Amino acid sequence: MRVIRGLAHLEPFKNGCVLTIGNFDGVHLGHRAVIKKLVARGAALGLPVVIMIFEPQPLEYFLKDNEPPRLMRLREKVLQFATLPIDDLLIVRFNRHFADYDAEQFIDDILIKKLNIKHLVIGDDFHFGKARRGNFALLKEKGRLHGFSVEDTGSYQSAGLRVSSTLIRDALAAGDLIQAERLLGRCYSVCGRVAHGDKRGRAIGYPTANIKMFRKNTPVTGVFAVTMTGIDGLEIQGIANVGTRPTFAGSSKVILETHLFDFNKEIYGRYVEVHFKQKIRDEIRFQSAEDLKAQIAQDVAETRKIFAEHTEVTQ
Repeated sequence: MRVIRGLAHLEPFKNGCVLTIGNFDGVHLGHRAVIKKLVARGAALGLPVVIMIFEPQPLEYFLKDNEPPRLMRLREKVLQFATLPIDDLLIVRFNRHFADYDAEQFIDDILIKKLNIKHLVIGDDFHFGKARRGNFALLKEKGRLHGFSVEDTGSYQSAGLRVSSTLIRDALAAGDLIQAERLLGRCYSVCGRVAHGDKRGRAIGYPTANIKMFRKNTPVTGVFAVTMTGIDGLEIQGIANVGTRPTFAGSSKVILETHLFDFNKEIYGRYVEVHFKQKIRDEIRFQSAEDLKAQIAQDVAETRKIFAEHTEVTQ
């Protein structure tokens, strides 16, 4: 998969392409159904499969710190796309200039001139361009004039529910990791590079591998049973806290701290993935470090029990 960062680096596809546009936050089962449809169309036409995403996501640009929690950062999204039969991923910077783009101008300058699209798969509720004037009907009309077809993505359902990023966020916020996994098609996870922290966990007997979340709004908060991958091909069990550490004065920066069971290696700088299995409790503020240590001991015992019971069920 080729990653194209920005329209300035885009050369027109000589014979055209098939395209879909969206945020694809989570790259969930609904997104994968759209991509599957697009790939089939690309194969039928003998054209490359292209996905256009925006960075930052439009709501992040307009709402700033009040935007909905993001399911995955850009790098995580790229890694998920790389597992799918996509030819090109076009990452468009969403800024004031792009937000002011007229709908017709977007179609003429980008879709037709820059991308030379022959087929577009898009949601029938998709809106674009200044004041959100662009819509499915306008694309269909332009397609008839310029020789490209437009197809509705349709609605992908699981257990009678329309799969969406919003529904997954709601499930994660409620601590329903089973429902989130059902909609995502995989366990919810967070990727990142292990960074140095303030070593407070080590001081109370529970060293942690820390990953900075680089966001104020997160889809999950609290204490979780997790596994970590990315280290020597292992899947290491552990317990993680996602939050601002209120016992230690707190912070506006959210950190993912993972204490790994029966593991004692230096992994600073390693790019890892933390898989969320079950929520243990919400993050709370303790009166002292000793109170926190006592609670962590209980949390670790409960988490080990969860993994032991899961192992018994799967054997």
